[in-house]
Amino acid sequence: MSYTPFTVTGAERKGPWVIACDHAANTVPPFINGGSLDLPAGDMGRHIAYDVGAKGVSLALGALLDAPVICSNFSRLVIDPNRGEDDPTLLMKLYDGTIIPANRHADATEKERRLDACHRPYHRALGALLDAREAPALLTLHSFTPQLSGRPKRPWHVGVLHADDKRLSDPLLALLHQDQTLCVGRNEPYGGHLPGDTVDTHAIARGRHNTLVEIRNDLIQTDEQQAEWAKRLAPTLQEALRITLENEA
Repeated sequence: MSYTPFTVTGAERKGPWVIACDHAANTVPPFINGGSLDLPAGDMGRHIAYDVGAKGVSLALGALLDAPVICSNFSRLVIDPNRGEDDPTLLMKLYDGTIIPANRHADATEKERRLDACHRPYHRALGALLDAREAPALLTLHSFTPQLSGRPKRPWHVGVLHADDKRLSDPLLALLHQDQTLCVGRNEPYGGHLPGDTVDTHAIARGRHNTLVEIRNDLIQTDEQQAEWAKRLAPTLQEALRITLENEA
């Protein structure tokens, strides 16, 4: 079977959302160092390689929201699709204290090769999904580790990240804060804007409604947990978008 750098599920769906899971997979394509970054399986199974649980939540949300879902099919350590092409963290050589052996000597030529093979096809496909819809809202779905090496534990269950465009994120945050069982962060566990990232490229630059949701990955380890979070988020996202559109009417 030939390698493809992304999968699209539900391209025919007609809902107002388009869902992107930038860090869905820990796949290393066969043309990258023979299909290995020379990391042990334990490292390839944790957050440095992909967003644990995010793909399952994204696919379940897509079904509930009648939304197409695009998922990357390459590890963020191969090349990070949620970074601009000139971002210094696009091709990581050290992440959360772990050296990435197969990336140590990756030069500009190798970076360009990975952009052409993985990063650019993913973004062309996401752009086509959005362009095929009249006024899509972009949801990017990520997960985060409960604790980075040597850092304090992160208390948030879920975070909503945004840049200056808060039209959709503000009502989403307000609705999530109504759930007293959740610890909700605004632009946590990190800031919500990187120039050239997925939201910047496909939503902010085009004036599209957008938000980025981060879920702590210990809460979405199993299929059941992923389905439950999708059920929890879907009506909240729908209501947040309804409020946003009503405010603009």
